[in-house]
Amino acid sequence: QVQLVESGGGLVQAGGSLRLSCAAAGSIFSMNAMGWYRQAPGKQREMVAVIVSGDITKYADSVKGRFTISRDNAKKTVSLQMNSLKPEDTAVYYCNAEGWTDSFGPFNSWGQGTHVTVSS
Repeated sequence: QVQLVESGGGLVQAGGSLRLSCAAAGSIFSMNAMGWYRQAPGKQREMVAVIVSGDITKYADSVKGRFTISRDNAKKTVSLQMNSLKPEDTAVYYCNAEGWTDSFGPFNSWGQGTHVTVSS
């Protein structure tokens, strides 16, 4: 079983910055992809940023140029640096990771979510 624990959410004024971090723990052999998703009240969960093997990244159009995703394979962590935050970035942010366990079974795990609130 693979567990993901997020940290770094909070309340910030528009234009401010926050950094989210996510640490993976468990019987992990390899992680193919790690990413951040968010869900605002009344809306569906959406992809924010994903990073895959080779440090290839993909961002939602709404966050391009403002958010940066990075990972530390040795520490099994993924971070999301969020700059120039806007009220519409307010949501619960979820960490996701997928890969293979030590027993070579696939996993796709989610964190518990961390709240990000951007005031205008």
